[in-house]
Amino acid sequence: MLHRAFLFIAAAGLALLAGVSTGALAQAYPTKPVRLIVPFPPGGTADILARLLGGKMAESLGQPIVVENRAGAAGAIAATTAAKSAADGYTLFMGTTGTQTINPAVNSKLAYDSLKDFAPVSNFAASPFLLVAHPSLPARTVPALVALAKEQPGKLHYASFGAGSSAHMTGEMFRTRAAIDIVHVPYKGAAPALADMIGGHVNMMFTLLPSVLPHVKSGALRAIAIAAEKRDPALPDVPTFIEAGLPGFVSDSWYGIFAPAGTPRPIISKLNAEIQRVLALPDVKQRLAMEGAEAMGNTPEQFEAQIRGDLLHWTKVARDAKVSLE
Repeated sequence: MLHRAFLFIAAAGLALLAGVSTGALAQAYPTKPVRLIVPFPPGGTADILARLLGGKMAESLGQPIVVENRAGAAGAIAATTAAKSAADGYTLFMGTTGTQTINPAVNSKLAYDSLKDFAPVSNFAASPFLLVAHPSLPARTVPALVALAKEQPGKLHYASFGAGSSAHMTGEMFRTRAAIDIVHVPYKGAAPALADMIGGHVNMMFTLLPSVLPHVKSGALRAIAIAAEKRDPALPDVPTFIEAGLPGFVSDSWYGIFAPAGTPRPIISKLNAEIQRVLALPDVKQRLAMEGAEAMGNTPEQFEAQIRGDLLHWTKVARDAKVSLE
């Protein structure tokens, strides 16, 4: 009995020491620069938001947040790199709707598991998709576009950032929900897709508001509807898909912070608190609005629940649309 009592006391002491050391680690963290991996090239929305967040966090953490762009394979290269990094809080990942929910929905052979290999920290921001059309397309509303597509099955085309991208999957969701036959034209990125849209080589595309707002304002492109719960202040005359007759048709690209699975919880909590602090700053809110994004912010548990829900949603969309990149 004495031996058992000794073992119990020793185990309790070790647990207490572990808790103290973990807490001390989080209190001291960070003691060196933190790497923030972004899955897309410099200049895009993910990169802009990562640099905005990193710069603000560095001011209070006292260490630089170094943005590292690793583009390729629809974000899978960056996600795999982040997932295999040390779980010490010094490698973070700017995950997106695409990397964490769409990639797994269309490809079961990924080198990473979006649920098991990451510790969600917080969602940071989200930007809704906007359906734009070339002015030569006679349809000006969603009902008119659906009617035209049904009159001319297989004749209308929509561009996307690439096969399996969030823009592609939003287009497939529209195709299946509206029960129409429109043809997907994948591009290697948003820029060439947008260039062909403006040139009139494709009829329409789903894209994020910031990249097309100037072209909509100039009349080079026509905004048909926005895939959000409510209208956007930047385009108050553009209806939502819900208003246009497609209940629940909401699709956005969100950008959140992740750490490798196993990162100590006190570090996750410290990072989460920092993100909430940054999101409350007036200049950050203003900058996000300029980028056509909305401040999000949630707990790690809420973010994980959101990811699981989105993964189920996009898996169903991929199955219904018969999209697979394996």
